[in-house]
Amino acid sequence: MTNDQPFVDLRKYDQSWFDRGRPAWYIFLWWLVQAIAFPLTPQPLNSLRCALLRLFGAHIGKGVLIRPTARFTYPWKVTIGNYSWIGDDVVLYSLDQIRIGEHCVISQKSYLCTGSHDIQDPAFGLKTASITIDNGAWVAADCFVGPGVQIGANAVIGARSNVLTNMPSGQVCWGSPCRPKTVRIKPDPSVSP
Repeated sequence: MTNDQPFVDLRKYDQSWFDRGRPAWYIFLWWLVQAIAFPLTPQPLNSLRCALLRLFGAHIGKGVLIRPTARFTYPWKVTIGNYSWIGDDVVLYSLDQIRIGEHCVISQKSYLCTGSHDIQDPAFGLKTASITIDNGAWVAADCFVGPGVQIGANAVIGARSNVLTNMPSGQVCWGSPCRPKTVRIKPDPSVSP
């Protein structure tokens, strides 16, 4: 094979094995509700957006704030813990499970992506893996979080980072690719152990 010949043959692409979790009519109904109801609800009607997500199978804790422009591909594959915030234009591309803990912030324009493709497969096969964001973590603006990633408790992911591997608890991490840089919460020297 020469460099000008495609390795990938998209005619062979097949995701018939993939389970979206609900029938096609239900998915279409969700997309219709999300396209109309979410952007038309004023910011103070957060409880309506949470109720709609719960109605469609999402596990949403108490005190969760979700902005009207957030997008959820399959809400029945999403869990958001108590008092967490989902910002404007956040996309939860939930082909697989997305678990967000309590007191987490997912800032505007961040993209949590549970799906990709096998680059070694000529049929460009779909691959999915869950994302877990542990309690107290903050994913700052315009970040990409890839399939299979776990962000540890109380971690901070700096703006515009590309998170392609697990990030440790209690660390401030940033970059492309994202790497731990410093401790988030330093011990108070005035407090004796």
